[in-house]
Amino acid sequence: MKVAIKVEDLYYVYPDGTKALNGVNLEIREGEFIAIIGPNGSGKSTLVKHFVALLKPTKGRVLVYGKDTSNLEPADLVRDVGYVFQNPSHQLFCPSVEEELAYGLSNIGVPRDKIKQRVDEVLKLLEIEHLRKENPLLLSRGEKVLVAIASVLALDPKVLILDEPTTGLDRRTIEHMFHILEELNKRGKTIIFITHNMRVVAEFARRVIVMNDGRIVMDGSPYEVFSRREELRKIYIKPPTVYELSLRLRDLGIRESLTIDEFVKQYCSKFKTILTSTY
Repeated sequence: MKVAIKVEDLYYVYPDGTKALNGVNLEIREGEFIAIIGPNGSGKSTLVKHFVALLKPTKGRVLVYGKDTSNLEPADLVRDVGYVFQNPSHQLFCPSVEEELAYGLSNIGVPRDKIKQRVDEVLKLLEIEHLRKENPLLLSRGEKVLVAIASVLALDPKVLILDEPTTGLDRRTIEHMFHILEELNKRGKTIIFITHNMRVVAEFARRVIVMNDGRIVMDGSPYEVFSRREELRKIYIKPPTVYELSLRLRDLGIRESLTIDEFVKQYCSKFKTILTSTY
């Protein structure tokens, strides 16, 4: 797979002297579905803001499809990487949802007829056609997040980054959003999301990057990362409850389970075997 983003010995120090990143090295390839986790202040948001040139390295470099972001502005990368802010209200400002989606396309010179076609496609994809005429700032938080995603997707970036998209959302809205992200990933988009929701990480991520003190301290599959329970505990990260439960039932032949569906399937299969052998 082609390298989409490459981070080389990245350091970042904020103007007040706070050291946020301490020698990060990372490769993200096209088509990955990545969760970035870690305690507050570990450098997660600081790292991804370098991917869209919102921040410039103090030392080291970030390459997006081979382009050094130190020499670029965010507008130069809109077709490569899209970024959905932690607070969607920070990027919504147009009087209607359809105008919000059209704004970025107009800025990069897309013809009017093509803009309408693209806006219609994205509204349909995210199942928010009914919000077309609504004021984005008057919507619920879940709707705002979907509109913010839509406004970024309208530009058709190759990589989509979401910073804490699940905060304040109910389970149904989260699942709806991530099923859409899965569909986008199947279509070839690289998905990167920051979250504190370990259940979402377990269910949807295929690669997990763990940060602490401005460094990457773990990088692997959800199973590989969550199996390092003691190391995670030291940085106040707790694996999903169902994973912990499955570990306690290993004596019954239950294997490690990251999702409820996986656990229930195993448990029912085991229980059926026990009943069959008993009767």
